[in-house]
Amino acid sequence: MYPAEIATLDPDRPAIIMGNSGESITYLELSSSINRLAQLFRSKGLGIGSHVAVFLPNDRRFLEIAWACHTAGLRLTPIYASLTAEEAAYIIDDSGAELVVGSAQLPATSQLQAASSGQVTTWLAVDGDLPGWEFYDAQVAQAPDSPIDDMRQGGFMFYSSGTTGRPKGIEAKLTYAPLNEFNELSFTSIMDRILRDAPRSVPEVWLVPGPLYFSAASNLTMAMMHAGSTVILMERFSAENVLELIDRYAVTIAQFVPTHFTRLLALPAEMRDSTNLSTLKAVFHAGAPCPIDVKRRMIEWWGPIISEYYASSEGVGFTWITAKEWLARPGSVGRQVFGSLIVVDEDGKPLPPGVDGQIWAAGAPAFEYRNVTTEADHRGPAGYRTVGDIGHVDEDGYLYLTDRKAFTIISGGVNIYPQEIENLILEHPMVADVAVFGVPNEEFGEEVKAVVEPREWADAGPALAADLEAFCRQGLAGYKIPRSFDFERSLPRQETGKLKKGELRARYMSAQHSKGKVR
Repeated sequence: MYPAEIATLDPDRPAIIMGNSGESITYLELSSSINRLAQLFRSKGLGIGSHVAVFLPNDRRFLEIAWACHTAGLRLTPIYASLTAEEAAYIIDDSGAELVVGSAQLPATSQLQAASSGQVTTWLAVDGDLPGWEFYDAQVAQAPDSPIDDMRQGGFMFYSSGTTGRPKGIEAKLTYAPLNEFNELSFTSIMDRILRDAPRSVPEVWLVPGPLYFSAASNLTMAMMHAGSTVILMERFSAENVLELIDRYAVTIAQFVPTHFTRLLALPAEMRDSTNLSTLKAVFHAGAPCPIDVKRRMIEWWGPIISEYYASSEGVGFTWITAKEWLARPGSVGRQVFGSLIVVDEDGKPLPPGVDGQIWAAGAPAFEYRNVTTEADHRGPAGYRTVGDIGHVDEDGYLYLTDRKAFTIISGGVNIYPQEIENLILEHPMVADVAVFGVPNEEFGEEVKAVVEPREWADAGPALAADLEAFCRQGLAGYKIPRSFDFERSLPRQETGKLKKGELRARYMSAQHSKGKVR
């Protein structure tokens, strides 16, 4: 159902509750805001197929805008809140956005107009006093509270994270169909997958601890709201606050990324043991590889309710694995749910089980990269696409991820996959985080470098580096062992948990910077 239908059945049901401030709106209030926003968009000249961009932290208005776009036949592009003005303006310009909603909480917002190309006709600010920006709440309040006459399905147009270059717009093939027409890969089919093995509650209480501007959080939140769920939206992540919100609002379902799990496990034992988690019936995670020990400890704490999926913003590949399956196959991300999946070699030929290669999937929704006329790789079988991940399947079709193709280290002609090395180093009790990548080597082309974030900064130095090298020798072949270990107080990660390896690797690309340092 859409919010207007839920509002008719249960107008006072909470739709969105902000986790830190406690601010909340009902489905009736949300339905009214959606109508007013759709009317406002039309009055600003946005017709079916027009583009809107949002540059916001977690805020209830994000979901109001998303629903208005999804019912007014508009494309919505969320922009990562951590980007600079120049980076955000690139996405605004490339997407063709005609209307932008921003927040003065983000320092870059005040510079967006100057950095962009000038195609935007309307700038709306949800807070603050930004010259040249209209005030969002005032504009929405003045619009009629009635549905627009030309309702059509819109959708998101996310941008890739830009791990290996500038972000690319992922432009799904939208038909702008009437609102009552859904396809197999709709929000509701995603929700059915989430709840397949769990008893249903009405309403579900859905906790969102991560940023909505990432595709998983926003898509799945919309899916849960289609079912009339109450959304508990955290303005910012805090492990302690997660436990408090689960207890206070009787949360039933939540999604996390591995770094959230790590921070939850770091809480004092007495806090973890005293929290009421009895209402939780389904928890799942994605976004980045989860260390095996971290996931096992979470299952021991929260029970066998933690599932995992592997997917991409493009929709290429969608695997699923339950806690029971994972305990039998630690490290797997599950079996393909939609379509089919194969692993191929460098010539595009399918590989047998257990052999690493590039992962290709068929059955994804049709999409193109916006303003990109050629694909980076044409070698996959017809109907299959890839996002560059490396891995293998076992005899039963369960997928195991190895790394991204872009991060493969080639040393002396041999491929080395950093994730395998990172997974081992993370098992060391003195390591909080690690990044492994290649740096220049005159003889072999590249050599393996490890940059470590120690649990205690006082431990950083040659003694820990020697201990880590010895630790690696117990579980890795000699050519995979890092030639040097550097130490940094904090490794750069996105809020999804993805390591900003490209940013980190750029610091170490000169040969003179490739030997062990403490930074």
